Amino acid sequence: MKPSSYLRIGSALGALMLLIQTVTGSAAETTHYSTKQFKANFLKFCDLATAELNKPITPFYSRTDADPATHHMPFFEDAHAVRALAVAYEMTGKRAYLNACKRWADLMIVYQRGMDPVGAYYMNHQRAPGQKTGQWNLADSGSVGMGVLATAKMCKDPADKARYIASAKALAKLALENYVTPEGGIRNGLWPEYDGPWWGSTSIFGTMLFVLYEETGDEQYLKAAKAGVSWLLREDFHDFKPITFEQRPSGIIFYTFEFYLAALKYFPAESPEHRAILKQFDSALEWMARNQKSRGADIPDYVEKNVDLAGLPYLMYGFARANPVAADVSPLHLKSKEVRADSRRLLQSNGTNLTALADGELDYIGKLLLANGNPNVSKLMVWEVTTWGMLSHAER
Repeated sequence: MKPSSYLRIGSALGALMLLIQTVTGSAAETTHYSTKQFKANFLKFCDLATAELNKPITPFYSRTDADPATHHMPFFEDAHAVRALAVAYEMTGKRAYLNACKRWADLMIVYQRGMDPVGAYYMNHQRAPGQKTGQWNLADSGSVGMGVLATAKMCKDPADKARYIASAKALAKLALENYVTPEGGIRNGLWPEYDGPWWGSTSIFGTMLFVLYEETGDEQYLKAAKAGVSWLLREDFHDFKPITFEQRPSGIIFYTFEFYLAALKYFPAESPEHRAILKQFDSALEWMARNQKSRGADIPDYVEKNVDLAGLPYLMYGFARANPVAADVSPLHLKSKEVRADSRRLLQSNGTNLTALADGELDYIGKLLLANGNPNVSKLMVWEVTTWGMLSHAER
């Protein structure tokens, strides 16, 4: 799979195993999974998502709506599929994948032009184009913006690329002028439940800011994103609220650590922020060890509860590759023994390397979705597991 600045695609399993052997003295015994099968599953899900996104779009009203004639999902869910489809297009050159991304992104822009406040994305629920009242969430819009930017990345036509980037910049302008607090945290737009800086909007919109900086080089986006990281790190993810860790643990892990993953390269390995991210992710890995089905957790299948568990292999692959030990030719080049210890711990969990654990979880997700033939992706929770799973497959 060709590298992508959005998902950091590209397998480094062989290099990681060699580094682990160098650091620990012996490579752990692991189950070997088929890259060919992972790729086949990924492209199957991409074909299903392409067909789903090309259906007539209707508003999201009910979590039980499984009508296969329409596409009726919240747009933030779609954005995960669009980001993965952009990677699939980069891998294969299959025009249908790019066309599905562009059709969706073009609709986002059409809806955006009618939104109040100016620059907001329609979420396919709550406040709609032309309305001046009702809830509107920056967190959901940040996810939409990442789908739009992923589409921009794949466009060879400069006019198309510029149009999509301008759309994301319009959201950023709205948020930077109205919802970023002096302390660095970011409010969730027009959300009646809570009006203070919030972990969800800080994480999701903050991740979009990192991507937008990479596309534009505009330092204001990098500055705001880094400030958001520093603000969020002042509190452990177990203590976030509203929407507490007890209420949605896998969602908090996914969104928080996607933000931190995007941030790692902007904070030196010896910095307090970089080290705090690694230590918090180590704690997240402990939660995964107890709660992932591939490791024997006695919990419902992901299509029944905690759908965002399907996105956690994406983080596991990403942190393994972004880890200083994995990135450095020689771990001894790191100045601090403590940083090297943080790095080793991330690459190992219960004697098995992090990439192998992610492979086991990805294998479970594929088998879950394909157990009875093609899944019914017109059902919300199946679509959610499919789209988060697509991100994980793309990162693999």
